[in-house]
Amino acid sequence: MKRKFVSEHFQVPESLVTNRMKLRMLSVSDVVKDYDAVMSSCDHLMKTIPFGPDHKWPIGLSLEQNLIDLGWHQKEFQRRSSFAYTVLTPDESQCLGCVYIDPSSKKDFDAEICLWVRQSELETGLDGHLFSTVKDWIRKDWPFKNVAYPGREIDWDVWASLNIKDAE
Repeated sequence: MKRKFVSEHFQVPESLVTNRMKLRMLSVSDVVKDYDAVMSSCDHLMKTIPFGPDHKWPIGLSLEQNLIDLGWHQKEFQRRSSFAYTVLTPDESQCLGCVYIDPSSKKDFDAEICLWVRQSELETGLDGHLFSTVKDWIRKDWPFKNVAYPGREIDWDVWASLNIKDAE
């Protein structure tokens, strides 16, 4: 029997708010703002490879494909199998990035977390603020014992060399 990512008793946080941003579940209703953030940040996303060096996202991403992806993330959140949060301005007028909390594929970790901010926010220090805020949030409010931040705290080559979890 496959182990659940989080127990049915765990109350998944609905949001995280700071003076600079608001995180809440990524949903299909965010498609226009999310697509704008992604498409205005293609160069940055391809250079920083938040999803690993072999990932080609967002090359070829259409608005329709983005809608499908957001629907998939929304359903995973509802099923509690992974959690995608949109990062918004406090008034929710603009998408600033995303945070993805997924079950880890690696043996020594319960969760792996990837995040990104839009290219226009790099000069403002939002990336560092988001990363430190999310790390603190995960440590305080989530049930994980060993969390990985591949590409940030673990080099992608090291990450690739780690043992994969056995099928459960």
